[in-house]
Amino acid sequence: MQSQGTQSVAGVAKNGRVPIQGFFAALRMTAFVGGGGERSCGRGYTGSMTPERVKRVLVYRLGSLGDHMVAVPCYRLVRRVFAGAEVRLLTNIPVSGKAAAAEAVLDGSGLVDGYLTYVVGERGPMALVKLWWMILRWRPEVLVYLAGARGVKAARRDAVFFKFCGVKRVVGVPLTEDLQRCRSEGFKDGVPWFEQEGLRLARCVAELGDAKVEEQESWAPGLTDGERAEGAELVAGMGGARYFAFSLGTKAQSNQWGVERWRELLARVAKEWPGYGLAVIGAPDEREVSETVAEAWQGVEGSGPAVNLCGMSKPRVSAAVMERAVMFLGHDSGPGHLAAGVGTPVLGIFSARMKAGEWVPHGDHVRVVLHWVECGGCLLETCLIEKKRCILSIGVDEAFVAVKQGIGNRE
Repeated sequence: MQSQGTQSVAGVAKNGRVPIQGFFAALRMTAFVGGGGERSCGRGYTGSMTPERVKRVLVYRLGSLGDHMVAVPCYRLVRRVFAGAEVRLLTNIPVSGKAAAAEAVLDGSGLVDGYLTYVVGERGPMALVKLWWMILRWRPEVLVYLAGARGVKAARRDAVFFKFCGVKRVVGVPLTEDLQRCRSEGFKDGVPWFEQEGLRLARCVAELGDAKVEEQESWAPGLTDGERAEGAELVAGMGGARYFAFSLGTKAQSNQWGVERWRELLARVAKEWPGYGLAVIGAPDEREVSETVAEAWQGVEGSGPAVNLCGMSKPRVSAAVMERAVMFLGHDSGPGHLAAGVGTPVLGIFSARMKAGEWVPHGDHVRVVLHWVECGGCLLETCLIEKKRCILSIGVDEAFVAVKQGIGNRE
């Protein structure tokens, strides 16, 4: 039944029409897929279709800047295995219609050749038909599944959907509870710690090979010489002074440590390292509030220059700025993942809204200050009842000690 469905879908592509009735008839068939059929959707890349013969590979990954940064080792693995293929990323764009977050990470990296995008917020049968037809027209032979964990049932449904989009082989679908979860790594400093999301993704696509997650280069966004030159120009006004990088941004209210705490911490850092500068990274709407933090740095006698770069560069150029920094300081956010990816020491002030470790930037050069509480793992983006007691229990003294411990040989 699956092969017949795939053949009929392929035939539709030649006719150039969107067969609405046929699509929904095929979709209803997914309810009868069971047993071995379920497993075959996620079994992986096997059979006579060797990597060298594959011409089109579609990678499925949604999310924001940080979601794509943790997947970089897997993107690199796909590029190595299917070196001669055109690789496109199926990803989301915000409802506002702005550029997909994936482009901010991957454009210029050479890891993907293009994008198929859709608006996640759109609902209804016609939106599903449009997505099906978009994939069908491009005719990918292999799909590499790097979606976030949403349960085995959802993963199975996705796999069957991609089969009806004409994909011959679907790789990496997490059809076991173990692949759906970030594994426990015991305790770190009394905090229950879990495997990072990027390592879980690497386990899901292990049939393709080793994602080399233990190598720092595997996490690098692959900056170009041009991007590095742009970054150097942005900090040229510092006159060659060494500098820290900082970002106040984070998506969730529950992840915000507070402007006054950051002002106090950065003032102490400026005093401890006289003459060092500060490069402030962020989005355009963070520029004004970030300026108040920069003022605290500039108010310290003997401090180096502070430049507010919020809204002045694309994320990859910001990564080039952070690559030259002695350390990055910030929240649980995309810039932290970028800084870690380019090998800069990172200090992250984290809330306990997620399982500890799952979304921490990867690497021994990353230090996180996190207090676990009874309501940890709440997933709340806005915390009102507990008043953010996890992150607000972190003191400036504790954060400052972490800075001194983490800066290492970059000082």
